[in-house]
Amino acid sequence: MIISLSGKISTELPVHATAEKWFHIMTKKLHHIQHVAGKIHGAKLHQGDDWHVNDSVKHWTYTLDGKTVTCLETIESVDEEKKRIAFKLFGEAIDDKYKVFNITFEAIEKDGGSAAVKWSIEYEKVSEEVHAPYGYLELYDHVTRDVDVHLLEGEKVSANKN
Repeated sequence: MIISLSGKISTELPVHATAEKWFHIMTKKLHHIQHVAGKIHGAKLHQGDDWHVNDSVKHWTYTLDGKTVTCLETIESVDEEKKRIAFKLFGEAIDDKYKVFNITFEAIEKDGGSAAVKWSIEYEKVSEEVHAPYGYLELYDHVTRDVDVHLLEGEKVSANKN
């Protein structure tokens, strides 16, 4: 029996904020997510001067499967038209388990003005004993809900000012 060490998993979650607002926070205010997502405990620039350029490296601290862990992240590519961002994760929480760990974020406009956020993870495990990274999909589910509430609160504040 051959067991594959590589795989791709994804989740698509309906959100209340627009795809445009989601893409904006991910491309222009990524550093802000640590302040609104309960399972993200901290984030800082590890290398570089700008959070939103491909050669910068960010250091993230977060809760995964009940444990506080850290990793490093870089932006691989940004597709403005498709509202898609590809990230590469590596470092402490990743390297012991995965040779490859790439995440794709996509803000999707749906019919009728609704939106969804899709997270996809492409990975290659270092051995058969390593589990597929479903804990990360759960983490992104929590982050998506927290950020969506934050984006909606921002809309309410803007509406109250007018």
